[in-house]
Amino acid sequence: MIEIERKFLVRSMHFVDRAVSKTKIVQGFLNTHPERTVRVRIKGQKGFMTVKGKSNASGTTRFEWETEIGHSDAQKLLQLCEKGVLDKTGYLVPFEGHNFEVDVFDGDNKGLILAEIELTTENELFQKPNWLGEEVTGDIKYYNSQLSKQPFNTW
Repeated sequence: MIEIERKFLVRSMHFVDRAVSKTKIVQGFLNTHPERTVRVRIKGQKGFMTVKGKSNASGTTRFEWETEIGHSDAQKLLQLCEKGVLDKTGYLVPFEGHNFEVDVFDGDNKGLILAEIELTTENELFQKPNWLGEEVTGDIKYYNSQLSKQPFNTW
């Protein structure tokens, strides 16, 4: 239940050809308190509820609990979410023994593309594909919960 991940800007669309899946994602937040977030997500035809704790000092590690919920329940819960529901397309891109999850945002965050990689330890080494840009791990303005409040197109 501990999530270790790093987040990067994406500098080109070259990842698309390597993606093994592409999924429409809609997500909102029932709670965006600095100590915890509660997220509702519809990913394809599946619903999920996720609770995330506060990140450590480097922004790489935090508690995460997620469970699948019914699609119709997720749709109903999205109606209760705070303002700023996110709309994006998620790509799963394997690269050199790791998977990158790349989010191409739409709506108020259109133009923003972020990649995340989940790791088993904070110091785990991994290869970076040439389409990966600047690391933004720990920069809270790139957290989905913050993008719902302060969208990319308002920066």
